[in-house]
Amino acid sequence: MVEIATPTATGATRLVEMLERLGVELVFGLPGVHNLPIWKALSNSDIRLVGVRHEQTAAYAADGYARATGRLGVALVTTGPGAANTLGGTGEAMAAGSPVLVIATDISTALRREGVYRGTLHETRDQTAMFVPVTKAARLVERADEIAGATLESGWAALAAPSGPVYLGIPTDLLSKPVPEARVPAPPPVAGTPLPVERIERACELLAGAERPLIWAGGGALRAQAGPLVGELALKLAAPVLTTYMGRGVLPPDHPCCVPAPPAAREVGDMWDEADVVVAIGTDFDGTNTQNWQMPQPPALIAVNIDEADANKSYRSDVTLVGDACAVLEQLVPRVAAREGLPELERRLAEVGAAVRAWVEQDDEQAAALLEIVHRAVPPDAVIVTDMCIPGYWLGGYWQVPRPRKLGYPLGWGTLGFGFPASLGAGLAGAGPTVCVVGDGGFMYACGELATVVEARIPLTIVLVEDGGYGMLRFDQVLAGEEPFGVDLVGPDFAALAASFGVPATTVEGFGPEFERELTRSIANDEPRMLVVRARLKPPPTTSPRWYRRG
Repeated sequence: MVEIATPTATGATRLVEMLERLGVELVFGLPGVHNLPIWKALSNSDIRLVGVRHEQTAAYAADGYARATGRLGVALVTTGPGAANTLGGTGEAMAAGSPVLVIATDISTALRREGVYRGTLHETRDQTAMFVPVTKAARLVERADEIAGATLESGWAALAAPSGPVYLGIPTDLLSKPVPEARVPAPPPVAGTPLPVERIERACELLAGAERPLIWAGGGALRAQAGPLVGELALKLAAPVLTTYMGRGVLPPDHPCCVPAPPAAREVGDMWDEADVVVAIGTDFDGTNTQNWQMPQPPALIAVNIDEADANKSYRSDVTLVGDACAVLEQLVPRVAAREGLPELERRLAEVGAAVRAWVEQDDEQAAALLEIVHRAVPPDAVIVTDMCIPGYWLGGYWQVPRPRKLGYPLGWGTLGFGFPASLGAGLAGAGPTVCVVGDGGFMYACGELATVVEARIPLTIVLVEDGGYGMLRFDQVLAGEEPFGVDLVGPDFAALAASFGVPATTVEGFGPEFERELTRSIANDEPRMLVVRARLKPPPTTSPRWYRRG
């Protein structure tokens, strides 16, 4: 343990001191009567507090910040309903592996009785238990002198691989209690574990005998910053690299082995079906990427994963290399024998790319135009954050993400309403220009955050695609031979709504030259703007109603 020799302070002051020690520069929160001491402590800190209009936004914005930076995102909320309002955003962070720390107050220790619900303001029978299913860890502090250590340990836990959200509950009375000194833990040691030699050798044997190797790279590869090693392994094997939604950008689009489309495209799915050895790096083979596990078990599977059980829960691996993706590949790649076939692979990937582009153009000209305009108008250092909306599905599956951490996509958990509030965090991350792509339905979940955009001066381009309702659900009903019911929405004049908050807005029809001009101008202006696009798109083959593999 390490002593902090500082004057007597309150529990809230110690909390903020520990956030500073964790390197936190930005927090998102909404005040309540129970957490005001934290606001007072933050007023004397260099940490920037961004006040939001709903607690769910605090969690989403912290997630958006974490995805864009890899750093710890922090949400500060109040007791009971305030804490409960973060659960949807916390669940999305869990599914996406985002390092988010949710700090909520709980009722006073003086008012609580063990096992008894008394009806104190904002009391919940077990607030901490609400977070257990959607976090890596959930903890309630019992004494004021525990706050410092608990804050550090919770932040470290969120950042440790596999990263994910952590909940920390603090009874409100402890925030104002004096804490003369804080005993805090030392940072956990970072030590790699050497892989068993026999597992490395077995993996090399399988790869040496492979005729059609394939690499499947997921979010664990991206979060471990293993992209260069993934690319090196692919070049040695002359193997195509498929990326999951969370792995988008792990290889640049111009890498000779980068597959230019998702596995839901039949031409890409064929590569999986033909592979005789698959190397799965940092992935758990979730349902949305595998069409609910309709992809066949490969003849041989080598899994690289921080968790052996996670690596084998959907497809059985012949060899599991347990550890951080970067550390494992550092041991594996030098031992892999190079093989020929790169020119042939490049030709095939070019053909696949051309075939997929032609298919998209034929399937939905407006979707093809959206993808092409984004490719031309959005600079490579920009971050695109999408919602669970049809244009977001097209971008999540088919946009060629230029670099790691440049796509924020809620799959993940698939939470409608993610896009706009998450883009607040991405826009404040300093990671490049931020473009938010949302539908009219999802935007209404958090439209009040336009006030936050203006108040916090967030440089953000909001592309709001207006199709008059929940377009994906409308498609589902029509596909089932039903008349659309309950999916068409009454909406405001979105441009006027944005302007009423002081956000300049323009409305265009479809994804044409005017859209491209306005998008380019908005991104270059480095200020908040909204671009309303009136268009209806067909859902892409990455959505379940259009999967070509059916159970």
